[in-house]
Amino acid sequence: MGAYILRRLLLVIPTLLGIMIVNFTLTQFVPGGPIEQVLAEINGEGDVFASINGGGGDAAGVEIQGGASTSEYIGARGLPPEFIKELEVQFGLDKPPLEQFLHMMWNYVRFDFGESYFKSEGVLDLVWDRLPVSISLGLWATLISYLISIPLGIRKAVKDGSRFDTWTSAIIIVAYAIPSFLFAIMLVVVFAGGSYWQIFPLRGLTSANFDELTLWGKVVDYAWHITLPVLAMLISSFATLTLLTKNSFLDEIRKQYVVTARAKGLSENRVMYGHVFRNAMLIVISGFPALFLGVFFSGSLIIETIFSLDGIGRLGFEAVLRRDYPVIFGTMFFFGLIGLIVGILSDLMYIFIDPRIDFEKRDS
Repeated sequence: MGAYILRRLLLVIPTLLGIMIVNFTLTQFVPGGPIEQVLAEINGEGDVFASINGGGGDAAGVEIQGGASTSEYIGARGLPPEFIKELEVQFGLDKPPLEQFLHMMWNYVRFDFGESYFKSEGVLDLVWDRLPVSISLGLWATLISYLISIPLGIRKAVKDGSRFDTWTSAIIIVAYAIPSFLFAIMLVVVFAGGSYWQIFPLRGLTSANFDELTLWGKVVDYAWHITLPVLAMLISSFATLTLLTKNSFLDEIRKQYVVTARAKGLSENRVMYGHVFRNAMLIVISGFPALFLGVFFSGSLIIETIFSLDGIGRLGFEAVLRRDYPVIFGTMFFFGLIGLIVGILSDLMYIFIDPRIDFEKRDS
């Protein structure tokens, strides 16, 4: 098993390198860039110093020398070439693309992800500040999804074809068909002061006085804030897992060893939980790391936006819009690495659940 894990770990390096090469190459053909974003802010706000050193573009940090008015640069003569050249040097865009990529990867190997162009903060600091939000959403949505889906899926498999199975399937299909963002908006309208009740808060994971609360008060306050976002993420995620659990159990129930166990006089509970459960749950439990990662990445952007949560989803989305390359590539490298390691953990989960599986023999 150790040799298999070592091989998988070694494969992480070329795979991650390939991911970065493909995405870096694609950005070379995408119109616009960080410099164009800065220039667009300047022209849009009409104030060079405000846009570069002030509100929206503080990370550029470049001042225009010479005392000429803003209108002379933008209106009559345009921005001076020296100013644009200085931006290119500051952003590291004055070098050939290959040199930029090699320099970036050398820094990433040392886990130096640089600073954001527009936020004047390190990429790791930005990710670390927003990580609790995304982890909260992803972890709780995944755990609750498993707690609901596994018992429900087992019950549906045992009662296959019954009225209970039919009605729950109908509810699951309807829930799966509802987009998560639409369900989130409905929750806001109904329960967060939209048009009906003001039961739950609309912003943040905690209240302003969170540090002053007791331990129990902090738990309640956190649960109060996280309820609606997690519910919005659950609406479609538990449907797939429930049906997967049901089908997995049905497949095992129909196998010969179950018929043999029943013929020996074993009780239905002994057959179900002593023989069927481990085999049927193999595919369900082993997919936990991948499911959490999927919820963590793909399911958080819209939910974070609707509920005004500063998580990884919004950070990445804003970085793409503003062509904030250090944030884009830094988070891509970091989470690409996590994704590849999670793939290895998924294989280890198979072995943990069923020790009979041996990947080394399979590879040989």
